[in-house]
Amino acid sequence: MAQAVHAGKEEQAGPAVWSRNFALFFTARSVSMLGAAMIPLATALGVNALGYGATGVGLALAAWMGPFAVLILFGGVFADKFTPRRMMIGADLVRTVTQGGLAALYAFTHPPLWQILALSAVAGVAAAMYQPGVSSTVPRVARDVQRGNATLRVSEAIMMLTGPAVAGGIVALSGVGAVFAIEAVGFAISAVCLLVLRLPPPPAGAGTAEESMWRNLRDGWYEFRSRTWMWSVILIWVVFGITLFGPMIPLGSVLVSEDLGEAAYGLILSASGAGTIVGGLVAMRLRPARPLTAGAIGLFGFTLEPLSIAAATPLEVIMAAHVIGGAGWAFWSVMWATSIQTHVPQEALNRVTAYEVGGSTIAVPVGQALAGPLAGWLGAREVLVSSSVVAVCGCVCLLLIPAVRRLRRITPG
Repeated sequence: MAQAVHAGKEEQAGPAVWSRNFALFFTARSVSMLGAAMIPLATALGVNALGYGATGVGLALAAWMGPFAVLILFGGVFADKFTPRRMMIGADLVRTVTQGGLAALYAFTHPPLWQILALSAVAGVAAAMYQPGVSSTVPRVARDVQRGNATLRVSEAIMMLTGPAVAGGIVALSGVGAVFAIEAVGFAISAVCLLVLRLPPPPAGAGTAEESMWRNLRDGWYEFRSRTWMWSVILIWVVFGITLFGPMIPLGSVLVSEDLGEAAYGLILSASGAGTIVGGLVAMRLRPARPLTAGAIGLFGFTLEPLSIAAATPLEVIMAAHVIGGAGWAFWSVMWATSIQTHVPQEALNRVTAYEVGGSTIAVPVGQALAGPLAGWLGAREVLVSSSVVAVCGCVCLLLIPAVRRLRRITPG
C-alpha cells in the first residue's frame, strides 16, 4: 500500500502527461488498437469472400457489438469490485485466445458463419469487461486529462491510418487469418504493459467487493441520469447506432469493393485515420470553454463519410470526405471523453462510463444486423444517404439542447 501511495505521489508531482504509467498505458492501447484497426476491414473482406455478403458482414460485426453493449454495465461494476487494471488484463488475455482462434479458422478451414459469430461474441464480452476501465484510468496516469485523451486519440488515429492499409496488404499476401493473428499478439502485449503499471489506490467511495452488484448499478444509474447533457447525447447516439454507425461498414465495404475494388476500402479507412490524427492534434491545442458545443460543430464533418460513398464519387473525393469526417469525429471524441472524466467523480467513473458506453453502442448491432435486409429493400446507396441526413439532424439537435450546448470546461486542479 505504501508503495502504491508513493507511486501516486510521484505521478502527481511528475509530468502532466508522459509519466512512466502513461507511457505503459499508451503502449498497451497503441499495440492493441493497431490490431483492432485491421479487424473491420479483415472481417468485411473475409466474411464477404466466404460468400455471406453484406448480411453476413453485418451479423459478424453485430455478434461482437451486441454482447459488448449489453454486458458493459456489468463491466463497470466488476471494474469497481476487482479494479480496472485486473479486468483489463483478464479481458486482453481472453481476446488473445479468441483472436488466435479466428486466425486458425481462417487460415486452416472454410469456417461456417456460426463459428465466426461465436468467437466474435466472446471477444465482445471481453471488450465489455475492458472498456469501462479505460476512462477511469486516464485521469490516474495523466494530470492533464484533455491532453492525455488527445494523445491517446492521436495514437489510435495513427493505428487507424496504418491498420487498414497494412491489413489490405497482409490479406493479399497471407490471407485474413494473419490479420487476426497479429491482433492476438497485440492483446498479449497490452496485457503485459498493464500488468507492470503502478497505480495509486482506487479513490475513496469506489465500489468494493462487499457491496451489492445491484446497488452499484443503481448508484451508477443515478449518477448517469442526473446529468442531462450526458443522457441527451446518448439518446441521439441510440438513433445514430441504428441509422448511421450500424450500416456504414457492412454497406460501405460492399459498395466500395464493388465500385473501386477491395484495396480501395482499405485506403478509405486509412484516410479516416489520417483525419483522426488531425482532429486529435487540434484537440491537444484547442481548449474551448464549451467543449461539447465545439465538438458538435466538428462532428458535422462526419456526415460526409456515408454521403460520399452513397454518391459513388471518385476515390479521391471519398478519401477527402473521410479525412474531414475522421477529424470531426476525433475532436468530438476528445471533448466528450474529457467532459465525462472531469465532470463525473472519480469514484463513480467506472459505472458511469459503463452506462454511457453501453447506451452509445446498444443500438449499433441492431443497425449492423438490419443493414443487409434494408439495403435489399431500399437499396444500399439510399440507406447511406439516409444515414447522412440523420447525422446532420443529430448534430443540429446537439447544438439545440441547452444542457449540451452550455456545458463548461473544467480544468482539474
